[in-house]
Amino acid sequence: MNLRRLWAIARKEAIHIRRDPRSLILAIGIPMMMIILFGYALTLDVDRVPLVAWDQGGTPLSRDFLARFTASRYFDFRGSVANYRELERAIDTREAAIALVLPPDFAANLSAHRATPVQVTVDGSDSNTAALVLGYTAAVTATFNQQIALEQIQRTTGRATAPPLDLRARVWFNPDLESKNFIIPGIIAVIMGLIAALLTSLTVAGEWERGTMEQLISTPVKPAELILGKLLPYFGIGMVDVLIAVLMAVFLFHVPLRGSVPLLFAMSALFIVCTLAQGILISILARQQLLASQLAMVSTFLPAFLLSGFTFAIANMPVPVQVITHIVPARYFVALVKGIFLRGVGLEALWPDALFLLVFATVVTGLAIGKFKKRLG
Repeated sequence: MNLRRLWAIARKEAIHIRRDPRSLILAIGIPMMMIILFGYALTLDVDRVPLVAWDQGGTPLSRDFLARFTASRYFDFRGSVANYRELERAIDTREAAIALVLPPDFAANLSAHRATPVQVTVDGSDSNTAALVLGYTAAVTATFNQQIALEQIQRTTGRATAPPLDLRARVWFNPDLESKNFIIPGIIAVIMGLIAALLTSLTVAGEWERGTMEQLISTPVKPAELILGKLLPYFGIGMVDVLIAVLMAVFLFHVPLRGSVPLLFAMSALFIVCTLAQGILISILARQQLLASQLAMVSTFLPAFLLSGFTFAIANMPVPVQVITHIVPARYFVALVKGIFLRGVGLEALWPDALFLLVFATVVTGLAIGKFKKRLG
């Protein structure tokens, strides 16, 4: 391999990028815009759930029970209703997502040590939100039940009784359970993979469409020098995108970066090489920019978004789909980024993911060099 010829190809590609402002906008502006959009719009936190209640008894004990909902940040009390018709209207019009119905004998039953039914109606049109709301409701009810039981024991025995179990939960790595802390690192992987593959998917195909590939073929440049030379400028752009994305994650979204910064950029560089090589392989096989860009979108963004574990847990997927995820580079990079960002671990825990990216980058780059032939037709 002649480094002088490789550098000449890289310089030629860099000049082409500089003369095409649309490529720079695609490479720099779109990642920033997507991180902002996803960072603010995509959230899995469910709080301030609109709530209405029908308290048929209106007793201090029933009001105390409802106060546990209104005092929680997970519920937003929108008012009381007087009958089932108003309750149904509130849910139909999306004024409320949950409704509580307390019977007239709520306080009397509890005072007589009898179980009393409480009706909870939840809007199930969004099943994930409904499941979380039911979980919140069950937690509030369990706390209220525990208080009533302890008060009854105290009145019977004459002394205070502590609960037999003292549960003290400690959440590591994301104490406040904020979804942005794992969404932002994951979306960095998705966006970097998409942009890198899109950029290089247009390189070789563009040379064929512009008619300049014939000139390159007539030169002494070898396939390896051509492929690697074209990758170099886009690798630099990709690292700039990673720098911008990390700065936005830390300073704009306040995601904690607990691990090694050099390790984060080293793993990012490895992932960028994977996706750049994947994009240029697509470009070599397609020879048409439109087809190449479409194939790059389908083969990078969709697998990264759906099969990397960024949005959906891989363990919950069907077994055949879980098998497919093992060939998706974004799966391993998402694990690397989250491990470095949130858990602060190093290669001693992340080396299998890094090894896969290294093997993938080597194999795909080799395929791209092997598939490029210096001949017409």
